[in-house]
Amino acid sequence: MISVQLHESEIEHLFLKELRKKLDQLEQYRTFWDMKELCHQTCMSENNIKEKFFYDTRFPKRKVGGKWLFPAKECEEFLILWINEQPTH
Repeated sequence: MISVQLHESEIEHLFLKELRKKLDQLEQYRTFWDMKELCHQTCMSENNIKEKFFYDTRFPKRKVGGKWLFPAKECEEFLILWINEQPTH
């Protein structure tokens, strides 16, 4: 015979921990990034972004009014492509 004991408090703790992880992931997702968020997502300064890839014709961007907006999903795809194209030293 097999006996299983469950500790409700431990199960609740694990559940809440996993729920928090998922909520944090959802909070981080945005449809559009602004320049501040692009800097945050890439860990690069605005000047470095402009120097490295901002003017690449493949980089998705749109100026709305006086503000640059970047579609998050397309930016992520471009950034992965771009970083893989960079030479390794």
